[in-house]
Amino acid sequence: MAALVRLSSVCHRGVKPLFLRNSLLVRPLVAHNQSSDRPSLLAAQIHVSPPQYAASGSKAASLHWTGERVVSILLLGLGPVAYLYPGPVVDYSLAAALTLHGHWGIGQVLTDYVHGDLKIKVANTGLLCLSAVTFAGLCYFNYNDVGICKAVAMLWSL
Repeated sequence: MAALVRLSSVCHRGVKPLFLRNSLLVRPLVAHNQSSDRPSLLAAQIHVSPPQYAASGSKAASLHWTGERVVSILLLGLGPVAYLYPGPVVDYSLAAALTLHGHWGIGQVLTDYVHGDLKIKVANTGLLCLSAVTFAGLCYFNYNDVGICKAVAMLWSL
């Protein structure tokens, strides 16, 4: 039988949690000891590993995050523009922005859930192929058919 203790009741005893240290984090915990009737203070250790791909002084992650936000805002603006001024420029802009937005979004899911060097390489290759086929298909649709804007308008008119 174990129960978590409020942090304020533990800190006055001299136990202070360590936040964001490279070695480990300590979390206070009170557990019922089998040999005695009164609870005793234990410490659970959580190991924290340093980021693998972060380069010191690199702005690549910050620029990538900014680029994702710019594409998201661009997509918000392309919606009304596609409705008011449908045409080839807007169609190809939508094709590029939608493909890039989807590529980055699925890439983040792969980063979070795919582990192992070979699996990451296979997943990223598959994502690159999927994004290339998506962009090529949207461009083919824009060139040989009515385009994205007119197709959405035709769906709305049903």
